[in-house]
Amino acid sequence: MIKNLRLLIVTFSALTFNLNAQDLVLNPSSITHPVLAKNGMVATQHYLASQVGEDILSQGGNAYDAAVAVGFALAVVLPRAGNIGGGGFMVMHDAPSEESYSIDYREKAPLKASRDMYLNEDGSVNTSRSTIGYLAIGVPGTVYGMWEVHKKFGSMPWEELLQPAIELADSGFEMSPYMTMTLNRSHRKLSQFKETESIFYKEHPIKFNTSLVQPDLAETLRLIAQKGVAGFYEGEVADKIVSAMEKNGGLISHRDLKKYRPNWRKPLKSKYRGFDVVTMGPPSSGGIHLIQMLNILENHNLKSFGHNNPRYVSLLTEVMKYAYADRSEYLGDPDFYKVPVDMLTSKEYSDAINQSLKLFKFMTPPPTPSSSIEPGEYMRKESIETTHYSIADQYGNIISNTYTLNSAYGSGVTIEGTGILMNNEMDDFSASPGTPNQFGLLGGEANKIVPEKRPLSSMTPTIILKEGTPYFATGTPGGSRIITSVLQSILNIIDFELEVSDAILKPRIHHQWYPDILQLEKSFNSLHAETLKKKGYKVLMINPATSLQIVMMKNNFYYGFGDTRRPDSLAIGVN
Repeated sequence: MIKNLRLLIVTFSALTFNLNAQDLVLNPSSITHPVLAKNGMVATQHYLASQVGEDILSQGGNAYDAAVAVGFALAVVLPRAGNIGGGGFMVMHDAPSEESYSIDYREKAPLKASRDMYLNEDGSVNTSRSTIGYLAIGVPGTVYGMWEVHKKFGSMPWEELLQPAIELADSGFEMSPYMTMTLNRSHRKLSQFKETESIFYKEHPIKFNTSLVQPDLAETLRLIAQKGVAGFYEGEVADKIVSAMEKNGGLISHRDLKKYRPNWRKPLKSKYRGFDVVTMGPPSSGGIHLIQMLNILENHNLKSFGHNNPRYVSLLTEVMKYAYADRSEYLGDPDFYKVPVDMLTSKEYSDAINQSLKLFKFMTPPPTPSSSIEPGEYMRKESIETTHYSIADQYGNIISNTYTLNSAYGSGVTIEGTGILMNNEMDDFSASPGTPNQFGLLGGEANKIVPEKRPLSSMTPTIILKEGTPYFATGTPGGSRIITSVLQSILNIIDFELEVSDAILKPRIHHQWYPDILQLEKSFNSLHAETLKKKGYKVLMINPATSLQIVMMKNNFYYGFGDTRRPDSLAIGVN
C-alpha cells in the first residue's frame, strides 16, 4: 500500500511537470486537494477495497471488473455495510455504447412475508422484530447483482475478481482503529448471535491492531467464484441459509432464493444547468427527489446566495421539505405500485413548487412548520451505514454503486458455517402507514409489505455527464440523509465550482419534512446556526452521518476523494 502511494506521488510530480502553463489542473485556492491520476480512479470507504479496485484497473480490467472485485472485498473488510447478504443499486455509463444503465439488486420480501407481520395486537409496530434477528431479513441480491453486471460488461474472469476478497478473508487483515471502535459499540447487538460473536469477538473489548480472519466467509466466496450465482442461491450455502431460517423463525426459503433476480432498470435522466444527471429510479426514492430538488433550485442563482449562509440554507431546507413529503406519499416498488415518476421529475411540477417558494421569500417570514402538513412525534437515531463506491477507468467507463445491510451489521445474524452477515432490510418497508422506520422516515400504502416486493430506499448513486461524457460519479451512505448529501455534492461542484475535495468536506445540512428539525453538521458556522434559530428553525447540531465517495474526469485527468468523515475512506488513482 505505502509503496503504491509513494509511486503515485512520484508519478503525479512527473505529470505536473509536463503540463502547459495555462492548464489549471488543481485549484490553488482550494483548502484541500483530491488524488490525481492519469488512467483511472477508485474511491471507497475502505483503503483495502480501494487497493483491490486499483489493482484490477492496473491489470487492464475495466470499471465493471473493479466494481465487482471491490463489492466482494468490502464484504470482507467493511462488514458493517459491505456485503453479500444485502443488496443495492448501481448506475453506470458505458463508453463503447455511449449509453447509461442501472441495475436494481435490492433485497426482496420473502414469499411468506405479510403486510402486518411486525404489528403488535394493539396495532403498534414491533420495531425490534423488523430490525434485529431472522425475521428482519430480506432475500439478498448483491451476489446476483454483481454477477449480472459482470455478465453484461465484465472483461476479466469472474473467479479472478473474487480472489482478492478470498485472500483477505482467508489470510485476514489488521482491523483499523475505526473498525475496532464500531465493533465494540455494536457488541450488545451482535453478541446476541453466537455465530456472529464467534467471528468478531475473540475478546471484548477488541484491542487495536487485532487481525480478523474469516475462514467460513472465504469458503463461501470460493464457492461463488467457482459456481457463480449457483454458489450462493443454490447448493450448500442456500441449504445453510434456509436451515438457519427454519430453526430461528426466519422466512427465507429455497424457493425465495431460486426465484430471486435483479432488475435492469432504465436510469432516470434530467438536465441541470446544461449537465446531464443520470441517477437511480424506483424503488430508490433518491433519484426522483434529487431531480425534483435540482429542478426547483435551477430557478435560483445559488452562488449569489453565498455558500451555506442562512438565506441559502433556508432555500435548501424548504426544497427538501417538499421532496420528503412527496417521498412518503408516492414512492414504492414500481413492480407493485405505479409511481408517478414523470410528474414528480417534470419541470412543470417543480415550477409550481417554486412559485410557492417565491412567496416564502427566504428568511423573511418564519419557516412553514412541517406539523401543519403531518405532525411528528420523534426522530430515531440516524444510521451512518450503507456504503458507496465510485470508479472510473482508462476506457471512459464510470460507475456509481451504493449497497447495504441497512443498519450497522444488518440484522446481526451470521448464517452458521458461511460467514455471511445478513441484512435487516424488511425495516425499510412501511410496517404501518404513517409510522416512522428506524431513520424517522414515513411511508404509506405505496411501500407496504408484499411478498417479493422490494422496499423503498434512499440510496442515490448518481453520475453527472458533461456534453454527453462522464464528468463525475457521486454517492454516499447515511440513511435518510443520502439524498440531501448527494444533492449538496452536485451543487458544490456545479454551482459553487469547488474542487471535488472541498465539495465533499463542506458542512452539510439535512431536513426530511418529518420531524420538523433542521439538522446541521457540528462543523457548520455557529453564527449562521444562531441566525437560523432566531428565524424560527428548530436546529439540531449533528455528528457527520454520510461519506461521499466521488471520482471525476476532467482536463484529461482523473480526480478522486474519499470523505474523511469516515476515517478508512480512500481514493486511489491508476497511473
